[in-house]
Amino acid sequence: MPGSFCARRGARVVATPAEGVDVPSLRGMGYARCAGKIPSLRGVGRIDANRSGYPLAFAGVLPHLSGTMAIRRPPGFDTIDINQFGNFRLPWKLILAAVLGLAALGMVGSCVFTVEPAEVAVILRFGKYVRDANPGLHFKLPSPVEQVAKVQVERQHKQEFGFRTLDAGVRSRYSRDNFDAESLMLTGDLNVAVVEWTTQYRITEPYKYLFRVRNVEQTFRDLNEAVMRTVVGDRSVNEVLTVGRQEIQEDVERRLQELCDQYETGIKVEQIVLQDVEPPESVKPSFNEVNQAEQERERAINEARADYNKAVPRARGEALQMIQQAEGYAVDRTNRAIGDAALFEQMLAAYARAQDVTRRRLYLETMEDVFPSVQKKILLDEDIRGLLPVLPLGAEGGATVSPPPMVPPTQAPARTQPKGVTR
Repeated sequence: MPGSFCARRGARVVATPAEGVDVPSLRGMGYARCAGKIPSLRGVGRIDANRSGYPLAFAGVLPHLSGTMAIRRPPGFDTIDINQFGNFRLPWKLILAAVLGLAALGMVGSCVFTVEPAEVAVILRFGKYVRDANPGLHFKLPSPVEQVAKVQVERQHKQEFGFRTLDAGVRSRYSRDNFDAESLMLTGDLNVAVVEWTTQYRITEPYKYLFRVRNVEQTFRDLNEAVMRTVVGDRSVNEVLTVGRQEIQEDVERRLQELCDQYETGIKVEQIVLQDVEPPESVKPSFNEVNQAEQERERAINEARADYNKAVPRARGEALQMIQQAEGYAVDRTNRAIGDAALFEQMLAAYARAQDVTRRRLYLETMEDVFPSVQKKILLDEDIRGLLPVLPLGAEGGATVSPPPMVPPTQAPARTQPKGVTR
């Protein structure tokens, strides 16, 4: 179509046979204005995308193209041969060698792997379990022949039910989503309670954990919910909310471990912790009033028991003390009577052997017992002559003076003997 054509990338502009001049290739120019706007080519040129022509100079064409195509010729260049870029070829062999080298390097790097101290690696060969690898540096066949799956066996894992912790710390943040589908449970007395709990566990057998159960995490959560609902359904709401928490935790832990062993999950349940156990929001005010009344009743009962525990043991102790004192007094009196009787028999035997000496000793022993209790002592000598004994009465009037006792024996012994000594 003379006078109305446009040249695109890759097309070649050639002159008509009448002129015998080829126009250089426009490959690499990106686009060209319509040839109809160029006076020297109007009605003369044509586009041939399949025919290859000889490169021609742009010296005569560039002045026309520069005004219409906004092409600026670099200074010092009158001719440009665009066909010189048409023979460029990519180095496919070099690229293939580089790709193969990178693949080989990756395969060699996949032969070495490291297991962290808290992990155990499971080695799979073509998807089949082969062996375990303990912490440290290990080697294996390159991927995909052998693959490694690492399991943290020393770390304590945790599952939360009825709530979710977003950020654990000093001031933890929890999710505001509703998890009543997990925590809302029916008790044995047909009441409803909201039970939130956490399960702490460890992975003890990596092979079973990875391959014996499909989706083991979800299965473990389902087992937790099933066991907790079973245990809560066997107890009253008062046991669940107050006194039965510890028993529920222990029972759930035991039953859950039995199910984990039965399903071969490779999980060891370490602890079940009940977090918040409370009635639903709709009945919480009424339940709180009932709970407060029960607490007051328990407080009154505890106070009465405290008073009972104080008074009754004290009375029992006092009664036991009186009984023991009476028994001690009876034993003391009995022993004293036996001792006095034995002493009298000994004194009688001594008196029979030496009457004067025994009588004198008894007198002196009696005076030893009497004199310390007398405040004022008056001693009279019966052998005194020529003196009148005078007893001043004064403020202590009314005192009487009794004559001195007569000593029975006619002659005093040469010396006195100690108390309790007989000859």
